[in-house]
Amino acid sequence: MLFSKHRNLTRWVIVVASFGIISLILWNTYVFFQKFKVEEQSKMDIWAAAHQEINSNPLDENVNPLVDKVFTSEITNPMFVYNNGSVLLSNNIDENKVNNATYISKLIKEYTQENTPIVISYVDNETKETVVYGTLYYGNSEVLNKLKYYPLALLLIIFLFGAVAYFFYRSSKIATQNKLWSGMAKETAHQIGTPLSSLIGWAEILKSENINPEYIVEIEKDISRLQTITERFSKIGSLPTLEKADIVKETIDSYDYLKARSSKLIDFELITPSEEIYVNLNKQLYSWTIENLVKNAIDAMKGKGKIIIEISQLENTVNIDISDSGKGLSKNQYKAIFETGYTTKKRGWGLGLSLAKRIIEEFHGGQIKVSHSEIGKGTTMQISMKSI
Repeated sequence: MLFSKHRNLTRWVIVVASFGIISLILWNTYVFFQKFKVEEQSKMDIWAAAHQEINSNPLDENVNPLVDKVFTSEITNPMFVYNNGSVLLSNNIDENKVNNATYISKLIKEYTQENTPIVISYVDNETKETVVYGTLYYGNSEVLNKLKYYPLALLLIIFLFGAVAYFFYRSSKIATQNKLWSGMAKETAHQIGTPLSSLIGWAEILKSENINPEYIVEIEKDISRLQTITERFSKIGSLPTLEKADIVKETIDSYDYLKARSSKLIDFELITPSEEIYVNLNKQLYSWTIENLVKNAIDAMKGKGKIIIEISQLENTVNIDISDSGKGLSKNQYKAIFETGYTTKKRGWGLGLSLAKRIIEEFHGGQIKVSHSEIGKGTTMQISMKSI
């Protein structure tokens, strides 16, 4: 309990620290962006002042070298000087569109939103009056525009990193849980083995008594079934072995056992071909799958109705259809019922169909699906496997 509390506290500390670091990075990026923007504005103010100084001097007077250097320096910002519907000067703008009024009007709106326009004026040497040369419109430099999207890229990277860490943690947790369940299953098989051995001995003793042989046969079937279940549990967590087997015979065996131990209110029907159909099969796991599907069908019918198991072959594929006359499924339940934990039962775990899907698709390379269902009329589950 104490370990769990410390672990939760550590998680919260990591979450809060991560949030603080991200906030600090974003804030510093914002501050840097604003400083860089102010520097660009200052640079454009200096350029405008140099332009104003040049226009204020007579044409025959030498220009201050410093002013000339500022005016001719390279400007990385897209800009233009505009006056009375025409562009007087431009830089880093498509020259083919400079005379396009619509394009320039669009740039004026865009640049005005990014930066405050600068009015360039000078004093006429003859009239001593202030003359407006034009208005300087300029946008952010390419570097500044890239910097503007840096926080978004940073957030995306952090999000992806968090997603990877989450899925890694989740996968690790699931793997640990699977290992735990596998260990519990093997221990359960071990625990069942002791009383099962005793039951086998008692069955042998009963054979020597004056007891109806049919009772002994049924007891031996149940013992055999318990042995099969024990073997299933003992193999959980390990890769099952497949062997060539007649799927018709294996289905009939499972059918006979389930029919004999189900309610008389259930009407069973088995439709099989007369010839044998061989597939690569793990008999114990296949029997488990048929058992799960039949039990789900019985639950769907609330213990009363008809179940039809039909085997058919189409070219290299054998289909096993299990139909019931239960309550049926809606379309959005066709895939959901195979998800781990999904159940419509009050006391169900939602593991049976998930396990059946894993057995058929992962271990046998087949397919299991809801082939047909109608509300109030029943459902047909279909298993498809490759024949050999």
